[in-house]
Amino acid sequence: MPEDLSQNRPIAEPDNTAVRTALWRALHLEVDQPPHVFEDDVGLELVAPEPGWQDRPDMSPFTRPFRASIVARARYVEDLVLQQAAKGVTQYVILGAGLDTFAQRRPEVASRLNVFEIDQPGPQAWKHQRLEQLGLGVSSSLRLVPVDFEAGDNWWEQLTANGFDPNRPTIVASTGVSMYLTKEAIFATLRQVATLAPGSTLAMTFLLPIELADPEVRFGMERAVEGAKASGTPFLSFFQPAEIVELAQEAGFQTVEHISADQLAERYFADRPDGLRPPSNSEEFLVART
Repeated sequence: MPEDLSQNRPIAEPDNTAVRTALWRALHLEVDQPPHVFEDDVGLELVAPEPGWQDRPDMSPFTRPFRASIVARARYVEDLVLQQAAKGVTQYVILGAGLDTFAQRRPEVASRLNVFEIDQPGPQAWKHQRLEQLGLGVSSSLRLVPVDFEAGDNWWEQLTANGFDPNRPTIVASTGVSMYLTKEAIFATLRQVATLAPGSTLAMTFLLPIELADPEVRFGMERAVEGAKASGTPFLSFFQPAEIVELAQEAGFQTVEHISADQLAERYFADRPDGLRPPSNSEEFLVART
């Protein structure tokens, strides 16, 4: 009987942006001085890049500020999840999960939560396969929720079909996603999340208009916009902080807060001898509570 090779057959591919994010997290541990803002080497195992990946153009010193922004947002979300889990919140939803590794890195916390990872079916199937190949598997507390946004799938319906309870307090994280959505789609998501049980929290990143970014990173951001457009996933939405705060208030959240990149820098990068810090006025957080 011929051997069944289905377990070894590649399934789709991870999103390029998700791979870059995972590699930036890994590079932080390799080239930046301790203390490290965020420690994630599982993402590197998932990607399993070719030797010399550190020499990729998107890993060059030029991208250092963006790497800082990536580890800053990851640390902020994880701190928020740990804080809310300690208060008894038991559901964590990751919109556009990509190569998120919370469930693998923090099993002592994830085991007390129901973690729902929402992502496109192809990349998510690839990730599931890699977790199995690495012997990490998918724990009973982790729910992989495939949602084909291009086909018009309703993420809320898919989420509830996978055991999510909208009547229980929840943490919802969405990082590196809003810029790819129209403002109408973002508002629809805000309105949906605002219906969650009291005590729920949304942490969502957004991009400020490029002309407001630090001059040293503005060229890099312009190139990122051009690259996204060329690859068929253009950046669609930029927000002034007051604009997105008002949008969240209109959506029905009880309290809304803007966390700036400078606040993240002060919290996680103060007094670093290597000068690593996220750029000002770039990717920042909306934190909204029901």
